[in-house]
Amino acid sequence: MNAFSRRLQGGKSAPQIAGPLYMIGAAMLFTLMSILVKLMPQGYTVWHIGFMRFMGGLVMILVFFSGKGNPLRGHNIPLLIFRGCTGSLAFLAVVTAMRILPLSTASVLFYSYPVFAAFFGFMVYKEGINMRQIACMLALVAGVGVLFDFSFSGSTYGQAMAVAGALFAGLTVTLIRSLTENNGVVVIYFYFCVTGTLVTAFPCIADPIMPATPVEWMMIFGVVLSSLGAQLMMNQGFRFCKGFEGGVYMSTETLFTAVVGIFFLNDPVSWRFVVGAILILGSGLALNRLSS
Repeated sequence: MNAFSRRLQGGKSAPQIAGPLYMIGAAMLFTLMSILVKLMPQGYTVWHIGFMRFMGGLVMILVFFSGKGNPLRGHNIPLLIFRGCTGSLAFLAVVTAMRILPLSTASVLFYSYPVFAAFFGFMVYKEGINMRQIACMLALVAGVGVLFDFSFSGSTYGQAMAVAGALFAGLTVTLIRSLTENNGVVVIYFYFCVTGTLVTAFPCIADPIMPATPVEWMMIFGVVLSSLGAQLMMNQGFRFCKGFEGGVYMSTETLFTAVVGIFFLNDPVSWRFVVGAILILGSGLALNRLSS
């Protein structure tokens, strides 16, 4: 654990400060990753994007972290592998949904995953949740719906993939919180990358593709780095908060995406942005208040 984490733990309200800080930082990096993924040429399938992300993350860990300890030395390896599987399936499902559905439909369905995290937290760890916390999660989903002008449209298959992505993401964040008790954040991400690489390798081998320009190489490198930083921060954040709480904080990614559209794509600042931002940020602040 780094010095920043130790300083955060020294305060009386460390979990209420550290959890949101790590999660919001991770959401910013995930926003960058999502933008780069959306800008990738159409020839790159979800399998290619996934393989480049997972394989690139695996190489980065081996290069930068293997000298500081054996990344294979994990506690409860079967659970680490299972978490890698659920995380990989969540990523593949949500990317598939976003390529099929309108962004509004896919986003609202996927960002319901804090609800699934609360369910799995109760089923696996008997974590309680009260009506005020449920209200916070409903306000979050409503905020995302307002922000993206939600309309329940698109194919049934795409909707099913978005819900499947939310379900797997909810289970994944629940497992991460348990794994951080005996594993470092790098170890957790290492097994995630190993599993994701194995899941996506065969489709990529069957239909290989190579970046054709320096710009494509830079985009892929950006996806790998932003994903690495986001995952490590998210894993660290779950040392301080429950699965559904982390999910609510992470959902600020939708707000950061809208901000990017306003400042870089000339999107107008509409009432939807204002109301959606209030609901999303308000739900996170209210949940943090309840947790304290």
